[in-house]
Amino acid sequence: MSMQTPSSALSDSNMRLEVPPSELGGLVAEDVSCWFGTRKVLDRVSLVMKPKEVTALIGPSGCGKSTFLRTLNRMHELIPSASLAGRVFLDGEDIYDPALRVTDTRRRIGMVFQKPNPFPAMSIYDNVIAGLKLSGMKVSNKDEIVETSLRRAGLWTEVANRLSDPGGGLSGGQQQRLCIARSLAVEPEVLLMDEPCSALDPTSTRRIEETIVEIAERVTIVIVTHNMQQAQRVSQQCAFFLAAENTPGHIVESGLTTQVFGNPVDPRTEDYVNGRFG
Repeated sequence: MSMQTPSSALSDSNMRLEVPPSELGGLVAEDVSCWFGTRKVLDRVSLVMKPKEVTALIGPSGCGKSTFLRTLNRMHELIPSASLAGRVFLDGEDIYDPALRVTDTRRRIGMVFQKPNPFPAMSIYDNVIAGLKLSGMKVSNKDEIVETSLRRAGLWTEVANRLSDPGGGLSGGQQQRLCIARSLAVEPEVLLMDEPCSALDPTSTRRIEETIVEIAERVTIVIVTHNMQQAQRVSQQCAFFLAAENTPGHIVESGLTTQVFGNPVDPRTEDYVNGRFG
């Protein structure tokens, strides 16, 4: 991946968006643009994701929501043809600073994907601590971390007596919560979620949503969702993305979720949240 810095993307660098410095987990995107090869897919996106709150990214398919999400923990750069301009700050520190290790950034900013991806042959217990091993974190209280993480992910009571069973034997909703527990075990400041309920039944979706609300008391969450009711149930902040045939993805409107859904400023937002397109 190449890191582009066109002057237009950084011209307002002295006017950086701010978050309260007293709380860890404040995430700020500043003029983020993304390309795949020569195709620009995201144009100058700026967004404050407040500490210990849930920010929902909504919009039709193909408008750059997931691409933007991947820029927030440097996963966009894993694609060989990808490039990026702009900056992303965590607690006031640019995560794209060459002096910072990518592994440290991804430990602080975890990711839960659309499809649950536990290690299927690995035990439930070992799945939870897998992130600790991958990040090189040495701990002496693994049992406590496993229990705490599974409790925070709302899974402990269902698996407490079978921690040695393979993670692949769990139901889809349980596997997703196991992935959340694995992410929480390394104590991230931010958790990114890319349509975490899209492959789940309504009961599992409800349990994941309850988990999101519970863990947001300690972790900043950014979630991509196509479910408008879900966005309203779990998020405090919301950003509406849109793209057109000759226009890359961009934010049309952002703000409090209650305002975006209840009293949107842009008529395109009103049409989308009321199901008139998308």
